[in-house]
Amino acid sequence: MNNISKEERIKGAFFGAIVADALCLGSHYEYDAKKIYKAYGNKPIEKYMSPGEMMGGQTHGIGWGERNYHPGKKAGGTTDYGDYNILVLEYLASISDIPRPFNVTNMIPHWMKRLEKGWGSWICTMTKETYGQVRQGVPVERLGGISNAMAIRHAAAHAYYDTEDEVVDVARKCMFTHRDVHALGGGEFFARVTHRVINGETPSNAVESAALEMEGFFYDKVAQAIAKVKEATDGNSALSQEKFADDLAITSMARLWDVGRSEPIKVGKASPTEGTLPGAVYFILKYENEEDGLKKALQANTMVGGDNASRGIAIGMVFGAYKGVNAIPLEWRETLDEWNYCEDMLSRLPLLK
Repeated sequence: MNNISKEERIKGAFFGAIVADALCLGSHYEYDAKKIYKAYGNKPIEKYMSPGEMMGGQTHGIGWGERNYHPGKKAGGTTDYGDYNILVLEYLASISDIPRPFNVTNMIPHWMKRLEKGWGSWICTMTKETYGQVRQGVPVERLGGISNAMAIRHAAAHAYYDTEDEVVDVARKCMFTHRDVHALGGGEFFARVTHRVINGETPSNAVESAALEMEGFFYDKVAQAIAKVKEATDGNSALSQEKFADDLAITSMARLWDVGRSEPIKVGKASPTEGTLPGAVYFILKYENEEDGLKKALQANTMVGGDNASRGIAIGMVFGAYKGVNAIPLEWRETLDEWNYCEDMLSRLPLLK
């Protein structure tokens, strides 16, 4: 642990998030874990896939139908979650000469330009709604819609700001498209955990201390994830004997959500924070002490499907901070479309200069 430099951890946090997201591009919004497993040759994913690759070019976003959710992307690219983290990195690199507080008003023109110039990924409802609000002149402090989906976008902030409170401030401001307390709190929770891991805490300690501090909903969700990891890793439990144990674990942690379109979604695998937060914590804690834990956690998360990219950003960010950038498999580093592009910008940020 101690031989991983702080710089490697900071870079690991950013690239862990992006790599985890890119691994999910092929199966993002496919809710059938057995279908993903079969499509990928009855084994965990080893390389990046294009949207719906090996599954007929589409995934089955329950309630939203069968489609290609990221029509402008190919293998090695990112989903909208990864895109947002790269967008925030671009903005931070543009103001890296004099470190300053994060300002949403100043970032919005860049965000508008990116959305208008061939975004290529799924554009979520909250992004569309907020874009419309900006066009109508709604003040920045009133932007966003009421979605409880967790959308972590601040991975690059760990290379720019060195205090936990500053990073939390960015985590919340980056999610200016959302106003729901759970969605914003999910971003804050993983900002706190990642910051603590970069500064030497283990993921399990950081997760438990952040949960204690944030209390209520966040404490309960983490407790739920910890209990589920215990169950899944107990050789005597029925869950541990299941071939698709991770899939059952994730779906069992949340209610059914009837979105009123075609069929109910198990929220554990969908975008709401009540499922993505304990789901991400589950994968972090389950694989924390394993040899190759980063690789295994990112693979396992991808194979479960659903909104695996939302969970992936959190899992990759924390694991990357824990194991450092060099723990990311070489093939994944070499075949990520924007690795060099992002590395160049990241190296300009204050803590990596």
